[in-house]
Amino acid sequence: MEIEIGRGKKARRAYGFDDVAIVPSRRTRDPDDVDITWTLDHYRFELPLLASAMDGVVSPQTAGIIGKLGGLAVLNLEGIWTRYEDADDMLERIAGLPKEQATREMQEIYQEPVKEELIVQRIKEIKEYGVVACASLTPQRVEQYYEICLDAGLDILVIQGTVISAEHVSSSGHVLNLKEFVREVPIPVVLGGCASYSTGLHLMRAGAKGVLVGVGPGAACTTRGVLGIGVPQATAIADVAAARNQHMLETGEYVRVIADGGMRTGGDVSKAIACGADAVMIGSPLARAYEAPGHGFHWGMATFHPTLPRGARVKTTQNGTLEEIISGPARENDGTFNLMGGLRTSMATCGYQDIAEFNRAELMIAPSLQTEGKQLQRDQAIGMGVRSGDVALVAD
Repeated sequence: MEIEIGRGKKARRAYGFDDVAIVPSRRTRDPDDVDITWTLDHYRFELPLLASAMDGVVSPQTAGIIGKLGGLAVLNLEGIWTRYEDADDMLERIAGLPKEQATREMQEIYQEPVKEELIVQRIKEIKEYGVVACASLTPQRVEQYYEICLDAGLDILVIQGTVISAEHVSSSGHVLNLKEFVREVPIPVVLGGCASYSTGLHLMRAGAKGVLVGVGPGAACTTRGVLGIGVPQATAIADVAAARNQHMLETGEYVRVIADGGMRTGGDVSKAIACGADAVMIGSPLARAYEAPGHGFHWGMATFHPTLPRGARVKTTQNGTLEEIISGPARENDGTFNLMGGLRTSMATCGYQDIAEFNRAELMIAPSLQTEGKQLQRDQAIGMGVRSGDVALVAD
C-alpha cells in the first residue's frame, strides 16, 4: 500500500525486524528434527550463517573456526589482512585510537596499498584449516585481483559494496560488466548489497549464486545517515525473495537470498529466514567473540573511505566464544548467544521442518512485540529490557 508523502509523491510502507512477528502454526516439532542446512552452488553448510567481510570480525583464524562450526566466513581482501603482514599489530592500533581520532587515523592506515602476495597468503591460510575459502572484493578492484584469488585456491567469491547494481553508468571510462564478468568466473559468485525487488532480480540475472540483502542496517554502518538511503530489512528481504521466485520461474535456477546486517539475536535471525532469506550474514554479534580480531571493536568496509566515510568504529563487549555465540550453550537470556539454536527452536516451535518451509511462515505486523508485558524487564534492564541499550554493543 502506498502512502501519500505530499502532492505528487507517494511511498510504500516498509518494516524492520522489530515491526514483525512470526505466527506459530497448528503444528510443533522436536528441535532435533529440524534441518537448518543450506547449499550455495555445490557447497553444503550445516549452518545458514555467514560472517561479514569486516576486519574486526574475520581473520584467517576465525574463518577456520567458523568453517569448522558449520558456517562460512568471508575475508575482506581489501582490508588490513592484505595491506599489512603483521595485521594483528595494526588491528590493535586501531582498537587503541581515541574515538575523536578514529575515523581520520583509520583513513591513513587504510592508505597502505593491497599486496598481491598477501592475498595469496591469506587464502592459503584459510585453506589450511580444511574449510571453504570465501573472500570479498569490491567491484572497483575485482578485475584486478580475481585471477590471483583463483590461483590461490579461493572457493567462493563475494563482490560486495554499499550498493551493487548490474547496470553501472559512467562517462569516466571502463565500467565492469557484471553479467559478462560473473559468467566467466569459474567459481560461485555472491553479489550485494541490494534492497529492492528490481535490483535483486537484475543481480540474479547477472549470474549470481547468492544475493546479499541489506543497505545500511549494520551496527557500524552510517550509510542511512550519510546518504539517506536504505530499506528496513524485513521488507527488503521479502522483496528480494519475491525476485528469487520470479527468477526461478523464468530460468529454473534457485538463487540464494542472504540477509546481510541488522540482526543481533536469534529472534532477528529467525525473522530474516521467515521473511524469505536462505541464510544470514552477521558482523557485530561475532565481533563480541574473544577470538575476534578487532580487540573488542567493530567497523565496516566504508568506515575508512578517503572522502566520504559511511561507518563508525563501535565498541563491543567481548563476552563469549564464537562457538557460544553461534551454537551455544547460552548463559544469557536475551537471545544474543546460541543464535543457531534460537533459529532451530523457533522453527520447531512453529512446526517447520526446514528453511524452505520456514520461508513460508505467517508473519504479522506487531509494533508492540518488543514492549508488551515487558515493563519489569525494562525497569530492571534485564532480558528484553536491555534491547534499546544493547549491552552487547555499546557506544564507543
